[in-house]
Amino acid sequence: MILPAIALSVFRESVRDKVFYNLLLFAVILVGASLLVGQTTAGQDLKIIKDLGLAATSLFGLFIAVFIGIGLVWKEVERRSVYSLLSKPVRRSDLVLGKYLGLVFTLLVNVAVMALALYGLLGYVHLTTGEAERLAWEAPAADPALLIAFALIFAQLMLVTALALFFSTFSSPMLSAAFTFGLYIVGHFNADLKNFEAIVPSRPVAWLARGLYYLLPNLAPFEIKAQVVHGQAVAAGHVGLTLAYAAVYIAALLLAASVIFSRRDLK
Repeated sequence: MILPAIALSVFRESVRDKVFYNLLLFAVILVGASLLVGQTTAGQDLKIIKDLGLAATSLFGLFIAVFIGIGLVWKEVERRSVYSLLSKPVRRSDLVLGKYLGLVFTLLVNVAVMALALYGLLGYVHLTTGEAERLAWEAPAADPALLIAFALIFAQLMLVTALALFFSTFSSPMLSAAFTFGLYIVGHFNADLKNFEAIVPSRPVAWLARGLYYLLPNLAPFEIKAQVVHGQAVAAGHVGLTLAYAAVYIAALLLAASVIFSRRDLK
């Protein structure tokens, strides 16, 4: 019962402080987008709304994952509330995992509400569009494939949260944010490191680049927004492998975070 209690505490604090305003801003952007794209070419307005909705979900989720994630452990140590927690039958690894699960649940609610808001707007577009214009769409308005994009966005946010939590176990919030954002950016270009040897003749440099390719997170496979928006099929194998990769990487980060925090001197 310890893990659920810690996770619920994180969820309540996160929702009260950040998520409501995040969702409100998302709703305003979606409504504004629907008004702005109303005069565009038939079919293009639908693509813009889908693309903007998915991009906003990813961006706002990223801010929640990073700015709440970097303080999950640090705040407990800074406030010295960690001592009262650890005086109870709570292991340090339980504290790390409970904090992570609480923020993941927060992100799940955040992404789910954004998905519902986007589908609601797309349903409205469908109802207010003529049959002839619908035939020009590459994919239906409320395309079920959007759920795949949301699922991979959520998996990516889970990985980013694990990164932020990992760094928060041994560094300050500012450094943790810098490290997390840096790896988030690098992760979208990580695939280029795999073929670095074709650009650089030095074999040691090529080996280093190949090592970094396997060590650093690879976030490019999570980005399927373009395919979904344009009605292109996403292979089930790609989705399965990407989710499996996220699960393994997250498990490794949480294990490392637990080990580091367990050995940290809190005095």
